[in-house]
Amino acid sequence: MFPTYDVIVVGAGHAGCEAAVAAANLGCKVLLATMNMQTIAQMSCNPAMGGVAKGQIVREVDALCGYSGIVTDHTMVQFRMLNKSKGPAMWSPRAQSDRMQFALKWRYMLEAHPNIDFWQEMVNGLLVKDGRVQGVRTGMGLEIPAHAVVLTNGTFLNGIIHIGEKQFGGGRAGESAARGITEQLVELGFEAGRMKTGTPPRVDGRSLDFSKMEIQPGDDPVAKFSYTDTPVLREQMPCHITYTNQKVHDILRTGFGQSPMFNGRIQGLGPRYCPSIEDKIDRFSDKDAHQLFIEPEGRDTCEIYINGFSSSLPEDVQFKALRAIQGLENVKMFRPGYAIEYDYFPPTQLQLTLETNLVKNLFFAGQINGTTGYEEAACQGLMAGLNAGLAVKEQAPLVLKRSEAYIGVLIDDLVNKGTQEPYRMFTSRAEYRILLRQDNADLRLTPIAQRLGLHGADTRMDRVRNKQQTASEIETFFRNASVSPDEVNGYLASVESAPVVQKVKLYNILLRPQVNIDSLAQALPELARFLAPFETEFVELAEINIKYEGYIRKEEEMVQKMNRLENLHLHEDFDYRALSALSAEARDKLARHKPRTIGQASRISGVSPADVSVLLIHLGR
Repeated sequence: MFPTYDVIVVGAGHAGCEAAVAAANLGCKVLLATMNMQTIAQMSCNPAMGGVAKGQIVREVDALCGYSGIVTDHTMVQFRMLNKSKGPAMWSPRAQSDRMQFALKWRYMLEAHPNIDFWQEMVNGLLVKDGRVQGVRTGMGLEIPAHAVVLTNGTFLNGIIHIGEKQFGGGRAGESAARGITEQLVELGFEAGRMKTGTPPRVDGRSLDFSKMEIQPGDDPVAKFSYTDTPVLREQMPCHITYTNQKVHDILRTGFGQSPMFNGRIQGLGPRYCPSIEDKIDRFSDKDAHQLFIEPEGRDTCEIYINGFSSSLPEDVQFKALRAIQGLENVKMFRPGYAIEYDYFPPTQLQLTLETNLVKNLFFAGQINGTTGYEEAACQGLMAGLNAGLAVKEQAPLVLKRSEAYIGVLIDDLVNKGTQEPYRMFTSRAEYRILLRQDNADLRLTPIAQRLGLHGADTRMDRVRNKQQTASEIETFFRNASVSPDEVNGYLASVESAPVVQKVKLYNILLRPQVNIDSLAQALPELARFLAPFETEFVELAEINIKYEGYIRKEEEMVQKMNRLENLHLHEDFDYRALSALSAEARDKLARHKPRTIGQASRISGVSPADVSVLLIHLGR
């Protein structure tokens, strides 16, 4: 009934969809298995993509020929570039999405790919022989053969939904949990754990009084995520902001006795940086109010997402508390918030390719690895799909360095440090933030996509070359063109910058912190005429290269130093326990992780700089 697939992807969430596309773009024959074809690429929680550090990840996925950025551009209803008041290393794109259109666009694009087939059924087991995965087994007992398998099960592995004192099996509201895979993996020797996440109630927008809330409009002009020719959003929808208050907090406290979080029914740890509303008012009892974002679910629905009000309290307590919020006095609730507890597998059991240590050609991606967030899942899916395809083709794997991408930071953190709570990406996790900006993801990663032969990479590289050449041309103009005091001092006074007393290069003017290229061009007609033909993104790149040249060079020097450690390879059979000079913890951790390089060893939790020195001495360095 089934051919032998190159890659089978289990689960069609954000990780699964990107994994399927990545392997298919390598030319592999892929089967995407999902319990429900109607929930492909479902936005299970908030209807948004991107955010701080997450937006950088979406652009990196796009630069590697993934689809998340393209789908977001086609279906967004609002766009904002976060942190514009800070330096470019912190700029992070975020889009409010139309939930239904997002999933629909993903399905259209997947179905349009000739290398992707689909199967709707629960996968409850793996076919494993001699330590190598051979395919999957379904709930009906069908055996589907494959050379590689990527598991992207999300919150479905033995998922339990909690609402107050009620609990029932499920991987998402209205959908069954997946059973069988955890048990088999544990039998194979994998360590499993439990984690928890949650979601807010959904409400009827027709019952809200938006006039009592702060309006939060999108950016003008609107930017986008994908480096391809996707449409620019023309008509944006506003979001709104309101706040909890002391009365809301008092109502919520009445339900604490029935809270599964507080009475011990939930064992798994939840995301530290996205706590439930009951957790917020318990941990931050000194605060009188917490901010809530009122976000539309799409253009053609009145459903509203209450961002910041995630809860697993009884539904009647949630409802009463919502009605005590300004603007929500007459709210009608579509469904309550809930917490969900699910199985995950500590990611220290993986290689940097996301292949498991115990089973050859078996890959994990997404929440099964202990992460949280669509973007974190999508980039893992992309990397697992690429490496599964490369393994099948017997080609060298792709491992991104921490200096190459946020994706590299995320996977390196997971594999070397592990996580006991849902892992979320932040800019602070990256040592080389000025190199890993959202504006240059294509320059960093599209050459890799072309080298791998990914479908569509050649066309993308044409734009990358044009971008590099244009930025270089603009930088050269600024280094060579001069401006007189008469031409520029009026502008400098307007931005409270010191006047010049003689002709100076435009380059030196742009270096001033008060000066930006847009306002400078408005003051200098000749500069405006020169810049007019160029895309805004290309001009922005040139400005960043000029203003942050010293910082960029300093980080590149740091990367070179670190790469020396990355190039010092450790043999897989290295006997760490024989090195008595290592700390006991380092011997244990190194023997368990089996790092490939000194650089990787240095990032394992519990391995100190002194331990690294011992390894360097042992290698004769």
